[in-house]
Amino acid sequence: MVRIAIVEDDRHDREALKKCLSRYEKENQVKFSLTEFQDGEDIVTDYTASYDLIILDIEMAFLNGMKAAEKIRELDTNVIIIFITNMPQYAIQGYKVNALDYILKPISYFSFSESMARALSKVKAPEKEYITIVLKGGKKKLDVARICYVEVQDHVLIYHTLDGDFETKGTMRDTDNQFNPKRYFRCNRCYLVNLEFVETYQGSDIMVNGDTIQVSRSRRKPFLDALNEYMNEVGK
Repeated sequence: MVRIAIVEDDRHDREALKKCLSRYEKENQVKFSLTEFQDGEDIVTDYTASYDLIILDIEMAFLNGMKAAEKIRELDTNVIIIFITNMPQYAIQGYKVNALDYILKPISYFSFSESMARALSKVKAPEKEYITIVLKGGKKKLDVARICYVEVQDHVLIYHTLDGDFETKGTMRDTDNQFNPKRYFRCNRCYLVNLEFVETYQGSDIMVNGDTIQVSRSRRKPFLDALNEYMNEVGK
């Protein structure tokens, strides 16, 4: 998950950026978490270093992108900054804030995708964690981050992943030491969910990667607390 902030005061340009980002996600099998701001003042107020990439318009009404970038750099030296502008002479000043690139308006998807490729190559990828499960006739190594949820049925654990479902003998207790409790939550006695893939929560039901799972009555408040804490941590 790449955390991106869009700072753009023009609604049409914001929508154009979001369309480009959506297309890039689909074409490159990457997932973005987007936060939108309508002015430089909005993002620098109570700024926290929770973004991997900031796409920043230079010309804005209250605090322009260059001034906003200077304030951001005082607090965050790692975030990648890309400027968008229709006045390239201003973008040249980007070296002062170590901006990676600038994109000219109107936004061309080709130039946008090239800038995104450069930006994502610099985003530090977290080290992958794996677990190994025993299948019929062999073993399977699973990328923990791609496990959407784990289900147990009659002493059979079913790992529902982005790459398919995999079954192994076991009980839910066998998963206790496999997953980070800040990211995975036991919502009832039969399901352990990856909070990253929770799409909606209504009443006692949650949608996890397209599947509906029930949260038991006693776990509803702890689940909400865990979900809110996780979302705040990853900047959703």
